[in-house]
Amino acid sequence: MHLSKAIVAAFFFVVLLGGTLAHGQLTPTFYDETCPNVSSIIRNVITETVVSDRRIGGSLIRLHFHDCFVNGCDGSLLLDNTDTIESEKEANGNNNSARGFEVVDRMKALLESACPTTVSCADILAIAAEESVFLAGGPNWTVPLGRRDSTTASRDAANAFLPAPFFTLDQLRESFTNVSLNNNSDLVALSGAHTFGRAQCSTFVFRLYDFNGTGAPDSTIDPPFLEALQKLCPENGNGSVITDLDVTTADAFDSKYYSNLQCNRGLLQTDQELFSTPGADDVIALVNAFSANQTAFFESFVESMIRMGNISPLTGTEGEIRLNCRVVNANLAGPDSMLVSSI
Repeated sequence: MHLSKAIVAAFFFVVLLGGTLAHGQLTPTFYDETCPNVSSIIRNVITETVVSDRRIGGSLIRLHFHDCFVNGCDGSLLLDNTDTIESEKEANGNNNSARGFEVVDRMKALLESACPTTVSCADILAIAAEESVFLAGGPNWTVPLGRRDSTTASRDAANAFLPAPFFTLDQLRESFTNVSLNNNSDLVALSGAHTFGRAQCSTFVFRLYDFNGTGAPDSTIDPPFLEALQKLCPENGNGSVITDLDVTTADAFDSKYYSNLQCNRGLLQTDQELFSTPGADDVIALVNAFSANQTAFFESFVESMIRMGNISPLTGTEGEIRLNCRVVNANLAGPDSMLVSSI
């Protein structure tokens, strides 16, 4: 069952009035006059791509997460290396794993054709995350918009702030607190994005053989699940092999992720930590609640996504509207460089 946009809009305004959105300049109506078809253009690209790439929804929402966790939701993750920019794409949490950049490029090209110099790359990521969730059967919501794009990136900040797949619950809590997100409700709700998408063996193989130097697998893994994962990811095998984050409904956005945790079938350590950490009664209660009530999960997920999307955005005259998401405008060459002065 999908939440209606009207209901979700109500959540947005509750959050706004509650004071958790530090940047009131963001508004769902930001492009109503200047680019009214922005969401449908982005939705169409995802719809076309998912036919041949079932994992693209999970990949796109991950780009939004990894952008927002590093100096705010400013599109910095999308910048390529230059003489003055060390791309966040090569940070530990992104290198050879963050993907979907070419899909974002297609979205940006179509938007530049329809609405030149108008829609930021940071907003493309926010809209693409929402559309990806909805197209996979999850909730939809009215996305606050009006972010602008950074002119810098920070690989060091990405290495410092992106949660790693081997984090303990305490480390996860700290990561969320560092970006002003709740270390229980936001943590558990946003982790639910792992209800679709894939992960590489390299992100969890350490759980399968010699977990934390014990000489044995992670004891929180369900034995039949462990056996299946060991066959897929042999010790010293190919770390780039991928498997489903949600072993029950791999491509659907639903609450099965939490049911998997209750059965000790969370793929990543950071997933299973939410249910198997002794004494973590607050997060365990949320896992149980979301497993039992998908609507409760959807409502919490929407609220947490809106909160995350409001981490330190650039607004007004800050930053710029990049014409190419990979390059700051000052470094553009060719015909596009003629448009920079108007942005």
